[in-house]
Amino acid sequence: MTGRDLAHAALEAAKAKAKERGTSPGRRRPATGGGQSPRRRRWSGPGADARDPQPLGRLVSRLMSDRGWNESVTSARVFAQWARLVGEDVAEHAQPIALKDGELTVRASSTAWATQLRLLQGKLLHKIAAGVGNGVVKRMRIQGPTAPSWRKGPRHVPGRGPRDTYG
Repeated sequence: MTGRDLAHAALEAAKAKAKERGTSPGRRRPATGGGQSPRRRRWSGPGADARDPQPLGRLVSRLMSDRGWNESVTSARVFAQWARLVGEDVAEHAQPIALKDGELTVRASSTAWATQLRLLQGKLLHKIAAGVGNGVVKRMRIQGPTAPSWRKGPRHVPGRGPRDTYG
């Protein structure tokens, strides 16, 4: 059987199935939707219309609000623009770690910088609010540098650790 014969047999089977359902094979169903032909265009008038071209920024902001992404995008702006928001000298010694429920966790490079950041906390909150909006960062939690862990492996013995052997 050739390809032409297979196509002819498939067409005949489709026609027979259409006849069983009670529809004639050559006719299309009328288009639904207001009784208007789908090929006919409706042009917008001289006034503003929802079908008119929109600026990309407006479309993206509408998409973000519809999907509920506003909060995550705003928190991402805090991380992306950290150096611009707080200043280059502070950004060299402090890194944002997490932003959850309006609390920004910041890790300082030294204990002296952690103390300095605690003193500057009010000014930093005002700068961040001016840059990304009020209410995004409500409070800051400042951490000093983390100490190295002496725990290695799955087993651990309580005690002072490696300092016991030093003297």
